[in-house]
Amino acid sequence: MSLSIPVFRAIPILKRAADDQLNKLDPVVLVTSLALLAIGLVMVTSASISVADRNLSSPFYYMQRQAVFIVLGLAAAWLVYQVRLVHWEKSGMALLGLSLFLLIMVLLPGVGKEVNGSTRWISLGVFNLQVSEAVKLFLIIYVAGYLVRHGETVRTSIWGFIKPMLMIGLAAMLLLLEPDFGATVVIIGTVLGMMYLGGVRFLQFLTFLGLFGAAAVLLIVSSPYRMERLTSFMNPWADPYDSGFQLTQSLIAIGTGGWFGTGLGGSVQKLFYLPESHTDFLFAVLSEELGFIGVCAVIALYSILFYRATRIALQAEKCGNRFAAYTAYGIGIWLAMQAVINMGVNMGMLPTKGLTLPLMSYGGSSLIICCMAIGLLLRIHYECGVYTKQAVNRNNSGKNGRGGKRRRRTGS
Repeated sequence: MSLSIPVFRAIPILKRAADDQLNKLDPVVLVTSLALLAIGLVMVTSASISVADRNLSSPFYYMQRQAVFIVLGLAAAWLVYQVRLVHWEKSGMALLGLSLFLLIMVLLPGVGKEVNGSTRWISLGVFNLQVSEAVKLFLIIYVAGYLVRHGETVRTSIWGFIKPMLMIGLAAMLLLLEPDFGATVVIIGTVLGMMYLGGVRFLQFLTFLGLFGAAAVLLIVSSPYRMERLTSFMNPWADPYDSGFQLTQSLIAIGTGGWFGTGLGGSVQKLFYLPESHTDFLFAVLSEELGFIGVCAVIALYSILFYRATRIALQAEKCGNRFAAYTAYGIGIWLAMQAVINMGVNMGMLPTKGLTLPLMSYGGSSLIICCMAIGLLLRIHYECGVYTKQAVNRNNSGKNGRGGKRRRRTGS
């Protein structure tokens, strides 16, 4: 009995702590993310129902798996939300090492799983881990910690800028061996954005950006399949039944949608015409069924999420937590860039990259990692809110204390 009393006393304390954390969740990030997850689940169901029925004799196979991935993603986000930012900051180098280890492991014969000519996945039994998705988040945390530890060097010395870029370059080389050009572009773009916000000299930033652009062009020219993607992107109608097939079908779907779409479930292109309709080209099916209005709603949700991430980053800067600020900037840039690239590919504005639509497309790795990033963003908002409240309370108590002393002196 005596042992159980402290336990019962601890229950209300734990409940109050949990309620306090729930009350401090950023409502904009939370609602926006849940809306994208919900829309994604509906569209994955609609886009995959015919393919799942034909290939697996189970119309709701992908919908059920996507629902499981969402539950796992929300659980992962909650676990990340419970971890203090200081622990993430201290683990930056370990996460960099883990990223390089995973990128090497996926290239080993018998370990990496090949799909459509690319070796990007490690089989975990229940689902396949796409290594590049985890690497995106891990490298953001590493770079944010580096900018805190070596911020002055980054701003004043070219070596401070080159040193982390060498590590990122090594990760990019391993990604290109898979090959995964799309993830490489997103990671390099996100890191460069973080470095620029960290105060790197503009000339150095511009020089590296030019070198990266030149390297990307060289990779495209030297690789036949990338060159084929580029030429088919520039004129997909030149070969609409072979190299340009996927893009032409996507453009037909988007053009068919009009203002208000054909109605949920009314897509024709998803009926065995548009490949990868529930993954990379989910946006095309959404455009066909929900029309221009639905497209604007999705773009608005991503814009709100990006805007809120930058506001949380600014709040973290005011609190003096630079690691939190750089991490929030990195998450915002990453999710926004990947969404823009995916939509650009679907609309024929960019070459095919093989990138998913964050929080919406079918896929366990992408969805779970994106949810973890949202959980980290919510944690940054929570800790900065607590710090701001404590600072305000200290200021108020200090003013009251000084006022009390003045009143006592006046009275005497």
